[in-house]
Amino acid sequence: MLDDILANTRADVERRRAAAPEATLGGRGDLAPHAFRDALLAPGISIIAEHKRRSPSAGAIRPGSSVAEIARAYERGGAAAISVLTEERHFGGSLDDLREARAACGLPLLRKDFIVDSYQLAEAASAGADAVLLIVAALAPAALAALYEEAGERGLDVLVEVHDRAELDVALELGAEIVGVNNRDLRDFSVDIERTFELLGAIGGDVIVVAESGIASAAQLARLRERGVAGALIGERLMRAPDPAMALATLLADPGARGAAFRRT
Repeated sequence: MLDDILANTRADVERRRAAAPEATLGGRGDLAPHAFRDALLAPGISIIAEHKRRSPSAGAIRPGSSVAEIARAYERGGAAAISVLTEERHFGGSLDDLREARAACGLPLLRKDFIVDSYQLAEAASAGADAVLLIVAALAPAALAALYEEAGERGLDVLVEVHDRAELDVALELGAEIVGVNNRDLRDFSVDIERTFELLGAIGGDVIVVAESGIASAAQLARLRERGVAGALIGERLMRAPDPAMALATLLADPGARGAAFRRT
């Protein structure tokens, strides 16, 4: 599945580049630098609430949803940042979704996609992203390093995603400031939140850690916070809720999800 997505992504990038050369794309304008990173450093656990239309494993999630309405709901519910899934073929997203979220709310935005080309960084900056996702499993180490450096030069924070210890070692060697541990196995789509806890011991206290996938309760958030995890990316649970703002606020209402930031040692 990942190989198929990456091949399609490269073809789509070339199509978009031909239609709109990079020189025609704008920059980030007057957006504040490091807004995404700073949101993760706030006390308590910071929720990155995700807008996702569909997925290969779950199918359609919230047909006909309005990105603007969801983004505003997440802002009301207490999200620290919003992830917008922009991959089109498998997840039904687009850069227009990112632009709509930027116009609708003031929260930092993460462009979540399969970034394989510097052109996608230019697109993200032009569409109003504050950060991008780079997936270790999707990139050779040299390509990962080049994209990481260029993202910083463009004023974009980077969430470097890993799934196991070998990928974590690559991220740490890179000097990643923000590491996301995806609890979903990309091979069979199974989810196990213990993946985050298993990798925490190998991550220094100066690295900002985000848990991704499989988080559905305030108790899980409290446990993550107690172990020094700075953020949690939550998508399907919120997207499927009748009232996403209330669902998010309820998760954050548990005292264990709040409190002073915990520094890992």
